Amino acid sequence: MKIRSKKLKQSAKDQECTLNIVDVCSYDNNTTVLCHINVLKDKGFGVKGSDLSAAFGCSNCHEHIDSNRLSELDMLFYTRRAILRTINKWIEMGLIDVVS
Repeated sequence: MKIRSKKLKQSAKDQECTLNIVDVCSYDNNTTVLCHINVLKDKGFGVKGSDLSAAFGCSNCHEHIDSNRLSELDMLFYTRRAILRTINKWIEMGLIDVVS
């Protein structure tokens, strides 16, 4: 199941990059977009993954992730950390409700 949310996609505008790849990140909030990450192996050429498998990424980090320039271990580290950071940001923004 793929989740599509215009609000989640638009929420990336002007946000800090949550990928923050060392020696790659530009820290330029003006280039941040919602980067779809292939966690579930459900994306491919021209096919985006779920919006819940996504993170805020500057143009440099986004291009680095999409071009598979990281080792498998680094890819796991950076993408999973970024997804959790992004989900926490969505909670802070009120886009995801937390039920206790």
